[in-house]
Amino acid sequence: MSAIDDELDRARAVLDRVDPATADRLRREGALVVDIRPIANRAAEGEIPGSVPIERIHLEWRLDPHGEHRIAGFTEDTTVIVLCNEGYASSLAARDLQRLGLRNATDLIGGFRAWRAAGLPTSQGGTPAIP
Repeated sequence: MSAIDDELDRARAVLDRVDPATADRLRREGALVVDIRPIANRAAEGEIPGSVPIERIHLEWRLDPHGEHRIAGFTEDTTVIVLCNEGYASSLAARDLQRLGLRNATDLIGGFRAWRAAGLPTSQGGTPAIP
């Protein structure tokens, strides 16, 4: 097993990962859905309605619950669901957000592609990420 596979296993061990149906329910109940995919993927494949695009390079600065560069609309108690294309990078990202104090950070099993395959709502992509 490679080092990144080990790291992924360790990250997932601390997450309560959600499937697309659960993510959709949590989204409708007010969870913050964060899309870390590059704009090229969002433009080509679409987005989850109401999701917030924050590319991975800016994620910790925008979601540090006590940081001066954080976005508005969440607290350290907010459920945050991170998604990527297929649910790999999002696991590492959600683990890192937990380390910053977002105890309810998790990720979407299978990523955006699993969401779309489940027939859940999507919208046209290409929304610019929060810098």
